[in-house]
Amino acid sequence: MANIKTFDHVGITVDDLNSVTAFFVRLGLEVEGRTFVEGDFLDTVSGIPDSRTEIVMLRPPGGGTGLELARFIRPDHVVGSPTAMANELGLRNVCFEITDLRATVAGLAAAGYGLVGGIGQHENSWLMAYVRGPEGIVVSLAERIG
Repeated sequence: MANIKTFDHVGITVDDLNSVTAFFVRLGLEVEGRTFVEGDFLDTVSGIPDSRTEIVMLRPPGGGTGLELARFIRPDHVVGSPTAMANELGLRNVCFEITDLRATVAGLAAAGYGLVGGIGQHENSWLMAYVRGPEGIVVSLAERIG
């Protein structure tokens, strides 16, 4: 059994690193760093020989679990389903607890990012919505209300 020490990050492979980074920065994440990775390390870990990727690491203000965005330069990326729904197998969303969900959703809608469904309320404790961001990435936004 692995001895987990911490939950460090979630990784998402993207095509347009700049626009996806800008989307998550708009939500409030901060860029921790940006770099290129290639060579034996990446080839071994990814199982893709002669690979090269550019990575942006984002974290919430004050630290915490990160979001790693990666764009493959070699080989080219493989397109996934940009309209995947919650019942499709695989990683479907990343969730952030936020303040003022309705204002955040309105701001994202003004920038061209719409809701997957609607804004739901779970009992008197949470408001939640799924927003489809750039490249079909679904971001779950949750506001504690109770």
